[in-house]
Amino acid sequence: MTLPALIEAQNLILAGDIAGAEFALANIAETQGDKALVAALDDFPSKDLLAIIREYDASKESLVNLLVTPEQFAQAVVLERRYGDQTHEQLRGMINSVIFREGADPAEFLYEIAEVDGGYDALVDYLLDRTQMVEHFYRYATFDLYEYGDGAKTQAQEDDLMNIDRDTESLASPLDMANLEDRDWMQVTYILRYELPEIFREVLMKLRARYKAYLANLQTDELEGESESEEEERPKNNDDGDDKDDDEESAL
Repeated sequence: MTLPALIEAQNLILAGDIAGAEFALANIAETQGDKALVAALDDFPSKDLLAIIREYDASKESLVNLLVTPEQFAQAVVLERRYGDQTHEQLRGMINSVIFREGADPAEFLYEIAEVDGGYDALVDYLLDRTQMVEHFYRYATFDLYEYGDGAKTQAQEDDLMNIDRDTESLASPLDMANLEDRDWMQVTYILRYELPEIFREVLMKLRARYKAYLANLQTDELEGESESEEEERPKNNDDGDDKDDDEESAL
């Protein structure tokens, strides 16, 4: 299906008019119904769909965000890394605005994201700034880093994630979910941990690897900084003797 509205939306995106592109797509739903827009989005390039979705605005409702399917959204969200947003704030806001929309099943969206090539990296980017709390939640079923000390962790939990679904029920009751419905990273972590344990295992392993690399780079930077400081503080050789000889020779 290739509708004139799709071509118009693509041209508007090329021109930088994202709001106009979204209006063109919304017009399909208004004139032909929601199902027509959902079907049309199957033919809409994922990169262009991403351009619209990532411009989410919490203060207003987006028809595209409300109707995009988990499969369509997953194909678009993995392209977010091309924008090079180191903070991943846009990614988090975009994911939250779609998977927690009214009537949606967040687990279905998260599953579809993981199924796409690059999907695990997208989920890791989403949780990256919360790595320590995600790890703590895995071990102790709480995000409070001050609850339980390091001595309470088990080596099995720290090193072996292969049987992560084995102790799912023992760590936290589903009733605890009521306290974690933040429609943000905590709820995503809970859903991954208890509804999609295999995906959570892979995500946590990648988070650990990223965090270790971060600490290693931090340590390298500190060592380089100390080395530069020592070099600057080291006294320079005094060449006064040589200068004196030169002066004597010039006097002669």
